[in-house]
Amino acid sequence: MAHKHRGFTLIEILVVMVMLAVIAGAVAYNMSGSLQAAKIRGASKDMVAALRQTRSQAVVKHEEQSLTIDVENKTYRYPGKEEAVALPEGMEIKVYAAASEVPSEKQAGFRFFSDGSSTGGRITLIYEDRFWRINVAWLTGEIRLFKDSEIDDA
Repeated sequence: MAHKHRGFTLIEILVVMVMLAVIAGAVAYNMSGSLQAAKIRGASKDMVAALRQTRSQAVVKHEEQSLTIDVENKTYRYPGKEEAVALPEGMEIKVYAAASEVPSEKQAGFRFFSDGSSTGGRITLIYEDRFWRINVAWLTGEIRLFKDSEIDDA
């Protein structure tokens, strides 16, 4: 009577180990992409918050307030914040603002007035194939964030 051995061969174990390694690598790669996307999304929301704070300060203090952007260094400053806020590594920024708020190719800004209105414009934050657009309405000073496909260029 032949006795059958139960268990796995070395080849079977190695195949399973390779499959687990491939799956673990894929999960790790996707997680790093998700973390970077969250960081970029957070930076966009932080800029919207800074613009809204600048507008609020103009209304509360009854005086003009400005948020300035250093396009070259990818940083911005706003009232109440001593240090410049840097955008995440790899993120690009494009600014479309009123001519009076663009002193050079390297700098731009948005001015808010005591009635809540602004000089208006648009900020586009770009990371790889994704982009976020922040619109600043000149008449009302309303600040809106649009992500990727929500943008209608019409």
